[in-house]
Amino acid sequence: MVYTPRSTRHGALLVGTVAVLGLLTACGNGKDVHSDPPVTASGTAAPATDASKSPAPATSAAASTPTRSSASSAPAATASPGGGKTTAAAGSRCHTSELGASVGRNDPGAGQENFPLVLTNKSARTCTLRGYPGAAFVDGSGTQLGPDPRREPGSPVTVTLKPGQSAWAGLTFSNPEISGAKTGAPASLLLTPPDELDHLTVAWSGGPVPVSGNSSSVSLSVLAPGTGP
Repeated sequence: MVYTPRSTRHGALLVGTVAVLGLLTACGNGKDVHSDPPVTASGTAAPATDASKSPAPATSAAASTPTRSSASSAPAATASPGGGKTTAAAGSRCHTSELGASVGRNDPGAGQENFPLVLTNKSARTCTLRGYPGAAFVDGSGTQLGPDPRREPGSPVTVTLKPGQSAWAGLTFSNPEISGAKTGAPASLLLTPPDELDHLTVAWSGGPVPVSGNSSSVSLSVLAPGTGP
């Protein structure tokens, strides 16, 4: 058996103890190193909190929705005044009681008799006429002579009449002496403004008019501004 001095055994024990302590220290340091990731992970919670603030833009988008809705309501507001103007125009029509009627001078040509039928605004307000008047020849007893005049093709326009202003429509028929049509002798002409039921009575002094037979048609043109061509 080899004899080992006591001092040698103590030195070896001391070295072993130091080595064990070094291992324990190293293990402790390893735990500290591995504990860093949880700290870092908890740090990522901050972006998660920021992400929770992201609904704020959604709120502002929702707030912008009423803005778009109110913008889309603008055309309706614009349309409403437009409807008001249309109503005002319709309400400004000239009524029979506001008008006077007359028959202008004959302007014959090419076997045709051409009379301007004139409607004049005798009221104190501005009003409008549009389209064709109605007309009928009657005898002294009020009986109509011949059929209603036919309408000549034309594009109606709205004629605005200030007080005292006039509009006219052309009354045309073939000269009965040339056409050979059967004639009548009207006492009056009944003239009805567009869209009205009541008529105006005008004395007729234009001579015989065709009431039947060949070329007996009487025609009316659309109303135009003024008192004649």
